[in-house]
Amino acid sequence: MADLFKLIFEHDIRLDQLRERQLDRDLQEVTGSVEDFLKPDPTYSKFYFSGTVLNKNEFGLNCLSYYDEWINRFSDALSEYQAFRGDDRVSLREGINSVKMGEPLILSKGDINNWIDQDLKLEFDSNVGHKKAGLANVLEGDDLVLYKEPAHNGFDLHLFSKENIYTSFFEQFKSMVSEQFRFFSINGKRVRSERKFYFETWTLDRPPHGAEEVFKDTVL
Repeated sequence: MADLFKLIFEHDIRLDQLRERQLDRDLQEVTGSVEDFLKPDPTYSKFYFSGTVLNKNEFGLNCLSYYDEWINRFSDALSEYQAFRGDDRVSLREGINSVKMGEPLILSKGDINNWIDQDLKLEFDSNVGHKKAGLANVLEGDDLVLYKEPAHNGFDLHLFSKENIYTSFFEQFKSMVSEQFRFFSINGKRVRSERKFYFETWTLDRPPHGAEEVFKDTVL
């Protein structure tokens, strides 16, 4: 059995897009200072972690043969953070195992629970999707928000972060690369359609533009 792991990333997304209020500079009041006008809009990054067992056509990160090692690497990449499910401190592995679909798992470097009063639960049948004002508020406090999301045969993971922490993941998962564990780094802004997302089912040898396979000697 061969595993295929996909790390899909998007950077420099305007944080205000998570809120219902969309900033339109043509409609904003012009009473602010020049400093406020010139201040860059805050941004965030998001990372989607997905897996496929190639010869079985099973889809879901937790279906991977190397899932246990993957979780260890994932935890190492985020070792500076403590995981919280609500008020409860948990290990990252325990939190991922126990959290429900759409229920947030918070990763924080501190003990200040600035997320407790925020509405962070996702409804997957809602058009709102991830555009949650509470999510923006938590990210502004430098905490990370992790969700389990449904896959065809298991679940994938979706992480939101104000900081671009791609390098930590890249180095951890590159060390897993072998003939039995293939790793693709994918620019999510270029792979939008479901057909491109599941490229491994029809064009594995010629992945779409924006999807790059990572090898042992790949460098950033």
